[in-house]
Amino acid sequence: MRGITALLVAVLVAVPPATAMQAHAAGDEPGEYLDRRVEIWNLFFRLMVVAFTIGAIVSGTMVWQVWRFRESNPNAKPTPYEEKGEW
Repeated sequence: MRGITALLVAVLVAVPPATAMQAHAAGDEPGEYLDRRVEIWNLFFRLMVVAFTIGAIVSGTMVWQVWRFRESNPNAKPTPYEEKGEW
């Protein structure tokens, strides 16, 4: 649950509501134009930065877990089930 909350906060920080509104509306003043392609690419770039950051954290955590709990680790201790041979 904590991970989902952190993801939601990251997305809300990366994509403020004003940016999303700019992609759908023109400028406030007459004669002021908004290039929607630029705003959409900006939004895409921000979301990709968030996605790659979260992916790097998840991948790093998985690598750490595999390295930490490997069978050849000298600090690894068998579980009670493995000691007794009961499965």
